[in-house]
Amino acid sequence: MSTIEQNAALDSAQRGRGPYFWRFNLFHRWIHAIAMISFYVLILTGIPLAFSCAPFAGPLMEFWGGVERAGRIHRTAAVIMVAYTVAHITYVTVGFFRSRNKKKWLVGSDTLLPGLQDGKDFIQMWKYFFGKAERPRFGRYGYLEKMDYFGEIWGFIVIGGSGFLLWYPEFFGRLLPGWLFNVATVFHMYEAMIASAFLFTIHFFNVHLRPDKFPLDAVMFTGRATKEYMLEEHPALAPELQAAQQMPVSDISIHDRVAPPPSHTQTLISVIGGFIAWGVGIFTIGMILWAALC
Repeated sequence: MSTIEQNAALDSAQRGRGPYFWRFNLFHRWIHAIAMISFYVLILTGIPLAFSCAPFAGPLMEFWGGVERAGRIHRTAAVIMVAYTVAHITYVTVGFFRSRNKKKWLVGSDTLLPGLQDGKDFIQMWKYFFGKAERPRFGRYGYLEKMDYFGEIWGFIVIGGSGFLLWYPEFFGRLLPGWLFNVATVFHMYEAMIASAFLFTIHFFNVHLRPDKFPLDAVMFTGRATKEYMLEEHPALAPELQAAQQMPVSDISIHDRVAPPPSHTQTLISVIGGFIAWGVGIFTIGMILWAALC
């Protein structure tokens, strides 16, 4: 199959030959959607507060209904961020203790924990870029996906912790020295900028803008991808996928089970939502770069 035929699908997760397999379950997709929306709200309400000198700050603040309302919306999005984080921790903890094979949660291709293999894959990928090695055979999660995951954890700790400190200055002012609030303000703003820059450049490029994925990879929206996509992106899952092909199609999103193809409506909603998300993300990077010069 030619490269043009492979990339004919607008959603790169639907490229090539089937059948389709479930990659993400419903919980993962909902958490991703809530995290994405809340993060966008946090950034777009925080930018005009942090960079009031920028020409777009006034119109953006008016869009949110003024400084006080923007602050309330910002804090509401922060509460949502804490809520989905707690839900995710609960989900992972329950899944680990219910699992019959706890080793898969800690080591091997299924784990989200970084390991020695990720370091080897990183080195091999750079050799692959220069034609010196084959592409690494990633399992369920590669090193870039783990970087995304733990980057969000780090951001939650730094941004969430400093934001909570600034939210209740009277309470924490009785317990902590005053200079710590200045540090928290700097950490809160610049860590948010770093998180935005990483998300809207590195993450967007790797997920959507790479030549083999352009213009969009909607696997996190539909939860499923073709066998060809899965074997290209996660070839170490080949034995699981081969075994799953002997099982009936599952309408319930269970990892690696054969899935029905996404409907035209599901694809349309995913593509529109994906384009809006990375379009606003690129626009936000532009605003941050503009604001940094004022």
